[in-house]
Amino acid sequence: MELLNEIWQTARRNKLRTALTGFAVAWGIFMLVVLLGAGNGLINAQLRQSSRFLSSSMVVFGNWTSKPYQGLKEGRDIRLHQKDIDITSQEFAGTVDEVGAQYRTSATISLGQQYIATSICGVYPNHTKIDKVEILDGRFINQIDLKDKRKVLVISNKQADELKAKIGSYVNVGNFAFQVVGIYKEQQNGRADGFSSYSTIKSIYGANTDDAGRIEFTFHGLTTEQANNDFEKDYRRRLNAEHQAHPEDEEAIWIWNRFTQNLQMEQGIDIIRTFLWVVGLFTLLSGIVGVSNIMLITVKERTHEFGIRKAIGARPWNILRLIIVESVIITTFFGYIGMVLGVMANEYMDATLGHNTIDTGLFKMTIFVNPTVGLDVCFEATMVMVLAGTIAGLIPAFKASRIRPIEALRAE
Repeated sequence: MELLNEIWQTARRNKLRTALTGFAVAWGIFMLVVLLGAGNGLINAQLRQSSRFLSSSMVVFGNWTSKPYQGLKEGRDIRLHQKDIDITSQEFAGTVDEVGAQYRTSATISLGQQYIATSICGVYPNHTKIDKVEILDGRFINQIDLKDKRKVLVISNKQADELKAKIGSYVNVGNFAFQVVGIYKEQQNGRADGFSSYSTIKSIYGANTDDAGRIEFTFHGLTTEQANNDFEKDYRRRLNAEHQAHPEDEEAIWIWNRFTQNLQMEQGIDIIRTFLWVVGLFTLLSGIVGVSNIMLITVKERTHEFGIRKAIGARPWNILRLIIVESVIITTFFGYIGMVLGVMANEYMDATLGHNTIDTGLFKMTIFVNPTVGLDVCFEATMVMVLAGTIAGLIPAFKASRIRPIEALRAE
């Protein structure tokens, strides 16, 4: 207790020095926590988005040609046909597993006086695996729905609440009556579609067009980025030939490959993590340098005091212990303050940026999710600062503890 009181009195006599030491410690910890928290927020948002889709799947869209070919100009609108679905399932059967398709249209769903305007997406049964739709009640579209063109509907839990619909309810989709057979969990910031069978929606809304919508399929055996790129090149060339597009035209058919997207995302996450740690460690290093300089000055200034202590009987260990305990207490106290302020800053970022979304056109996504830093990281960073301050003060303190009292008393 006497030692703590002595340290307190020393801190009170040297308020500026103590404040500068504390600020260097708190700032280093604060910036490390904020930087790592912000980075984790970006990373968590990307991981949440990628978890919505099956990584071994692709979605194929028709686009516009970018090169002239066989007398046809660039800029032609390419629409996928049923033949493209057959080509995918038959000619690429060695790699492709399950082939499906999407046909999307806008519609109004009503039940009594309640109604919502949304998109109706006609899909195959494998869609729930590719886009990971979580069914809360009832079921998803099945093969019988597809074969018999049943007018069945799967809606989100929020849509069901708005319509006051439940499993078995009949709702009006435009001028047609559909039975609700399933309710799925609407993902946060995701696109809320109503789902029906592909054959039903295509026969009602697309019977007079060759447009087959989008193709989606799962695959196997493509375990490297190079293998995926080779497959995409062969697949795109085949569909381009079907639509009289240039074999090397990469714009005519657009392929959304979730596997290569995940690889690129993982590489990006590794770069972000490395960058944040490098910047964070340099920030922490600046705090360490500040603490070290101040501790060096502190010991030098107190050489006269140490001489007096030795003259009245203090042992070298008593002087060393005083410096070590003072360094540990100051660094730990201000390190804790920096950690708390960093956590508060992360919570503020989560409450503001964490609720911002961007609309990609295909889906909405949150760009900042759960910016947290583990307590182990905070503790380790504080311990590094404590050790740095202790070591910085220990070396000159050890010298001062060994100096003869008469020489210490002469020091200015």
